Amino acid sequence: MLHIGGARTALFNWLFARHHRGKFILRIEDTDAARNTQEATDIITRGLSWLGLHWDEGPEVGGSYGPYYQSQRSGIYEAYLTKLLQNGSAYHDQDGTVRFRIPRESITVYDIICGHPTFDLKEEPDITLRRKDGSFIFHFVNVVDDIEMKITHVIRGEDHLSNTPKHIALYRALGATPPAYAHIPLILNPTGSKMSKRDQGASLADYMAQGYLPEAITNYLCLLGWSPGENREIFDLDLAVERFDLQHVNHSNARFDIDKLYWINGEKMRALTPERLLRFALPILQDAGLVSENTPRERVLGALQLVREKIKLGRDLPSWCSYLLKDDFAFDPEARAKHLDNPESRKLLASLHESYSKLDDWNASALEQTLKTLAEQLGVKVGALVHPCRVALTGRTIGPSLYHLLEYLGKEESLRRFKRVLDD
Repeated sequence: MLHIGGARTALFNWLFARHHRGKFILRIEDTDAARNTQEATDIITRGLSWLGLHWDEGPEVGGSYGPYYQSQRSGIYEAYLTKLLQNGSAYHDQDGTVRFRIPRESITVYDIICGHPTFDLKEEPDITLRRKDGSFIFHFVNVVDDIEMKITHVIRGEDHLSNTPKHIALYRALGATPPAYAHIPLILNPTGSKMSKRDQGASLADYMAQGYLPEAITNYLCLLGWSPGENREIFDLDLAVERFDLQHVNHSNARFDIDKLYWINGEKMRALTPERLLRFALPILQDAGLVSENTPRERVLGALQLVREKIKLGRDLPSWCSYLLKDDFAFDPEARAKHLDNPESRKLLASLHESYSKLDDWNASALEQTLKTLAEQLGVKVGALVHPCRVALTGRTIGPSLYHLLEYLGKEESLRRFKRVLDD
């Protein structure tokens, strides 16, 4: 899974690279063959692509860049390992493991966010570079890759800070200059402990499945440790790129708040352009069997515009759009019993069917006026007509504006739905 913390780390790297017109590198750390699968890699690349965090460099695959895979770079690591063995910085252990001689000194890490902590390595054991089975340890290959790829800045989670002095020692042993470091604060779960992969809301895939907007996720992830200023909580990636800097990343840990993310998603959903809303909704509605390639896009967009104020998550779309895009929707039993199955409601619905049958100007304003006039003529409250009308059209008691719903369905379909109930 792609952890929400990993997604935020990628986002901060991407924002920093874009702000400085640099390059954002994606590197898959798969030197431990037992723990890595193609499925796991696909989850990472699919998640970052969904968020819009596209990388700028790597082996070309089908006309675009693929990520770097450490498992494919063993020859490079062997050359650097030989260098360390030759200059005495590394040695073969008796079991065939190659280890790095940790310098018995204090090393200061110059960190853009955390300041300048000093670590005493005098009691640190020598670290493994290559296991006895020939596979490399990520501490070593990350340093080699940073050198080879001319990495200028490493932005990663604060839990990696204690590893950094060992990495600096490796750079020195290889005669290379370490990159600038920026260790970002951890994300805490609602109880205040470090957010683990087992915590609810930890997996990016969960948000994709629930139908969160990627722009809502990136907006919220920005706020977990950084802000564009002016007390702004809703903003787009363009503004974040323009204003992002590491000096203003918060030093303290950020607490994850699912309610705030949900609120941001609702705000983003309401602000979508019709075209963006359609692009977002189509795959969800297709998966639900509500639309096909032949469904007119104007019909789908009309349905979306009608219910968009009700939608907070993409997973809500099939339920809200089912009665708009299909006529074989289910009726809520309670709604039917209360508003359709009694003689008085059926009589009122029949009267409304008759009035609407005579209406030539089928628009929301005329539909509203006709219903209200009929209610006055019959001596009943407007709601006595509205409720059976809505349930006959949708199968439920709540929904979008009734008169705009009637206008969207059109005269023929609306009257047909009335008749289906009356003839039942």
